[in-house]
Amino acid sequence: MHFGRPKVSGNGRHSLFAEEALQETIRSCKNDVVLDQVLLNFGSKLSGSDDYTFLFRELGNRGEWLAAMRCFEFAVSRERKRNEQGKLASSMISILGRSGKVDLAVKVFENAVNDGYGNTVYVYSALISAYAKSGYCNEAIRVFETMKDSGLKPNLVTYNALIDACGKGGADFKRASEFFDDMLKNGVQPDRITFNSLLAVCSGAGLWETARGLFNEMVYRGIDQDIYTYNTFLGAACNGGQVDVAFDIMSEMHAKNILPNQVTYSTVIRGCAKAGRLDRALSLFNEMKCAGITLDRVSYNTLLAIYASLGKFEEALNVSKEMEGMGIKKDVVTYNALLDGFGKQGMYTKVKQLFAEMKAEKLSPNLLTYSTLISVYLKGGLYEDAVEVYKEFKKQGLRADVVFYSKLIDALCKKGLVEYSSLLLNEMTKEGIQPNVVTYNSIINAFGESASNDCGSDNIVSTISQSKSEEDNIIKIFEQLASQKSASGKKTTALKQDLLCISGVFRKMHELQIKPNVVTFSAILNACSRCSSFDEASLLLKELRLFDNQVYGVAHGLLMGQREGVWVQALSLFNEVKQMDSSTASAFYNALTDMLWHFGQKEGAQFVVLEGKRSEVWENTWSTSCLDLHLMSSGAACAMVHAWLLSIRTIVFGGHELPKMLSILTGWGKHSKVTGDGALKRAIEGLLSSIGAPFQVAKCNIGRFISTGAVVTAWLRESGTLEVLVLQDDTSHLGKGLQRLTL
Repeated sequence: MHFGRPKVSGNGRHSLFAEEALQETIRSCKNDVVLDQVLLNFGSKLSGSDDYTFLFRELGNRGEWLAAMRCFEFAVSRERKRNEQGKLASSMISILGRSGKVDLAVKVFENAVNDGYGNTVYVYSALISAYAKSGYCNEAIRVFETMKDSGLKPNLVTYNALIDACGKGGADFKRASEFFDDMLKNGVQPDRITFNSLLAVCSGAGLWETARGLFNEMVYRGIDQDIYTYNTFLGAACNGGQVDVAFDIMSEMHAKNILPNQVTYSTVIRGCAKAGRLDRALSLFNEMKCAGITLDRVSYNTLLAIYASLGKFEEALNVSKEMEGMGIKKDVVTYNALLDGFGKQGMYTKVKQLFAEMKAEKLSPNLLTYSTLISVYLKGGLYEDAVEVYKEFKKQGLRADVVFYSKLIDALCKKGLVEYSSLLLNEMTKEGIQPNVVTYNSIINAFGESASNDCGSDNIVSTISQSKSEEDNIIKIFEQLASQKSASGKKTTALKQDLLCISGVFRKMHELQIKPNVVTFSAILNACSRCSSFDEASLLLKELRLFDNQVYGVAHGLLMGQREGVWVQALSLFNEVKQMDSSTASAFYNALTDMLWHFGQKEGAQFVVLEGKRSEVWENTWSTSCLDLHLMSSGAACAMVHAWLLSIRTIVFGGHELPKMLSILTGWGKHSKVTGDGALKRAIEGLLSSIGAPFQVAKCNIGRFISTGAVVTAWLRESGTLEVLVLQDDTSHLGKGLQRLTL
């Protein structure tokens, strides 16, 4: 629950007879008859619920769930006091919940209620906690409501479990805070676990400012912070893109004599990796060793995941070997990282080999394993393999969650199979799983992409959506894709239908009170950039009003060329954006600039990119000798080229010499079908040609344009150069657009 808290081995209140009984039950747990006899033999010696709880827990820790359940049933049948039976039930439910055996926990709960000993706050709280630990937020809340309807008053454990459920079930902070407010209203005072759980919700959502407020309130209430508090707080900082703040928090820990542990370092290392500061992440591993902190399984898995995400598989496999050399066997997390890394590189044979190896090691694939595999196969067009993995997933009795569905939807969207992803969206809501903002972002971002939408192109789509059969619709979708692989190539550009789809998605988000984030706004701005007319873009922009007038006001104002009246508001928005991680911030700047550039607001686009440069949204953007554009979108890069050339023109006319060699870097276009032929490179090549800039592709680096300082100086001194470098806004479309945008 709290980022690596060690399990409590026991309460020390069980008797020696309980330990003897445990050894006998372990030896006989595969034989029900012998097990029953062992329990009868020890029945008179075992002292109540403490001894039996010890048996349940130890058998459960060994994976002997059927034997644990048999012991529980035996204990309940022997016990005559209702309150003691209730204690046994709550213990059994808690043990099952900690191990993810929710279905068994529900069975115990239902039997307890039906037999008259389960109507206690402890039994209900135990089931809420069991659901929470598996991330089933809605189910936990339903139990909570049933509990209140039964006349039971929630206690501290109940509320803590509910807040924990919000964190693990993907609910937003608003929902968790409602339970916190209800808790205070009913006179239940929060403790350290309450705040740790609230911080965990913030951590998962990247709500850094909210997390900081909670931490300060914790201090104000006089509740001491422990290592778990700080580790969770660090998680919120790192997930909110505040890596530098995370280092300050670590310094504060030292000042309070709270020594960082493996979890602390792993959290900050993951934050550095997410922010692209991989050198700093790797140096933290050395710092751990210098501090005498032995790398544990989590640390090794984090290091391995960094190398795998970079495509450095030799290093990743070496880390795996080092783990085993330290006596730490590869676990499910290790394999998940390797599967994801190899899958992203399209190394499907290796993925299959690793999955087979994982099962040969008797490791049970978890929800993330299956969602990763299915996502990898979908993105690779290996639909038959996706079908088989999904069928195996269903056979294992695992239950899909919001992350599982979101990964599948994202994979389909990236293949341009948007209509199929919409069917999955309906499927998950039918299963009672509420989509989150990540789910919707994938769909919004996919709509309107050029030549990448098959919306309404397949009869099977309407057939599946109208089907009322018991058969799993996901299997139907995958099997249809497997039988018609050409579907991924069958695209139509029905933009007006796309606009209706996006509008529908936004309104559904509004209806479910799912608040968009910066990624959502970037997606909608990207969709505007792909619109063929200003009128179509205006329809999309109006949807922003449902959620955020500030974003709408800035986008609308800049698009209309109203910089003087809107720039203060824009700077306020940009200040909020730059507090986020660099990839999210740069994506927003890229999307906004692309939209402005696409509709002829080129001077406005340049204002935005220069503000992005000032805020260091793109690292190492330019020097006198080099302009690095590889992290920028085409529109942002074009605007930046003009700004850079104007900058070095001031150097020339100031009487100074330019460096001997000038470079413009666009990257290799590694995601393009032809290496070195990326969209960014083509855009810059076309721009340089249109303005007559004397740059050529370097022979040794096809993603680099070069020229000598002397040649560029001569060109900048030509009489017509300044005119082509100074950007002007195109206002020909604004009259009709203004009317539509302000309706």
